[in-house]
Amino acid sequence: QVGLVESGGGLVQAGDSLRLSCAVSGRTFTVARMAWFRQGSGKERELVARLNWSGSDTFYADSVKGRFTISRDNAKTTVWLQMDNLKPEDTAVYYCAASGTARGGPYTYWGQGTQVTVSS
Repeated sequence: QVGLVESGGGLVQAGDSLRLSCAVSGRTFTVARMAWFRQGSGKERELVARLNWSGSDTFYADSVKGRFTISRDNAKTTVWLQMDNLKPEDTAVYYCAASGTARGGPYTYWGQGTQVTVSS
């Protein structure tokens, strides 16, 4: 089992920054890929950013490219999502997720989510 706990959400104004953290515990050696998803009210869940656990490969949704940065610590116990120049449309519950496969396959483990609200 892998445990994921998000933190760092909150209420900010447009143009502000936030850094979300995801604490990773348990059988972390089984993790190959980490990602941040988000789900706004009345919207489908969408992939925001993805990081290959080796740190060599990242992906960003077009809507956040250039504003958000996904990273991890060397011990592979924390994954961050640095969010800069936040916009009201970034308002959502943000979820951390882990997958045992480097490409494709499901995200097996999910955190409980952290709310990010951006006011205009």
